[in-house]
Amino acid sequence: MQKAITIAVDAMGGDNAPKEIVKGAVLAVEEKKDIKVILVGKEEVILDELKGYEYDKERIITVNAEDNISNNESPVLAIRRKKNSSIVIALNLVKNGQADAFVSAGSTGAVLAGGQLIIGRIKGVERPPLAPIIPTIAGASLLIDCGANVDARPSHLVQFARMGSIYMENVMGVKNPKVAIVNIGAEEEKGNALVKETFPMLKEIPDINFIGSIEARDIPYGYADVIVCEAFVGNVILKLYEGLGTALIKKVKEGLMSSLKSKIGALLSKSALKNTLKAFDYSQYGGAPLLGLKGLVVKTHGSSKSNEIKNSIIQCVTFTEQRIKEKIEENLKES
Repeated sequence: MQKAITIAVDAMGGDNAPKEIVKGAVLAVEEKKDIKVILVGKEEVILDELKGYEYDKERIITVNAEDNISNNESPVLAIRRKKNSSIVIALNLVKNGQADAFVSAGSTGAVLAGGQLIIGRIKGVERPPLAPIIPTIAGASLLIDCGANVDARPSHLVQFARMGSIYMENVMGVKNPKVAIVNIGAEEEKGNALVKETFPMLKEIPDINFIGSIEARDIPYGYADVIVCEAFVGNVILKLYEGLGTALIKKVKEGLMSSLKSKIGALLSKSALKNTLKAFDYSQYGGAPLLGLKGLVVKTHGSSKSNEIKNSIIQCVTFTEQRIKEKIEENLKES
């Protein structure tokens, strides 16, 4: 029998903890029989939440953590001082080999800092990037980086392109993924100093399928599978993407409910409309992995509900089975 993949989950992180985190863990073990979840946090609170579910007590266990790291704390100081926090304890489970991956909807800064300070970077990785999957008309694309490195150098972006290609090919099943750099125009001479310096470097890499620049308006059409940028630009793209998507869905629903005629039309098109809107639901892809670490760390939205938590946990299975960490190590050795 195949050994179960163990995922440590920060049960106290996020706006909807612990209720939605616990529910997501239960849904994950129901859907995947080859995983085990360790819920890390205030044990009495977690166990009280688990009382509402029927679950395999050998596949969902708890580890007590009395502290929690909030969003308004200094990430590095909190990681160093709050040794009994859910994030620090869970990250140490990964570091010590007791868990294969870590998932959190908690403080992004603490997860990023803790991932590097506790688990550590793969040898040769300059800066680990956050890499969420975003929905497009063509399916999905990887946005890398979206929040970890706001002052990236060209060499960092080159590594992002390499790691992103490995992820898309092995986790998402995209053969020879198309890589593009975010720019203000398609011409090579356009862009800021970072883009202008990085562009020719990406052209010279033989093992990635670099297609040139991509403008923000082209991202939703899926023209590129891997979208490379530094974190400031990536975070703006991600937040606008999510906000605009939510606003459009809200306006569509308002329009469909505005009159009797539109309500009848909504009823007739309900199934098709539901499938269309579902295709642009980012929660179906889980969280954003922090690529380039010695262990897998996945950061989900602070507002994550149970479905996104479930998908983030399941996402860790594919990542682990496809040996993404080892493939990144091998790729960097060859470069």
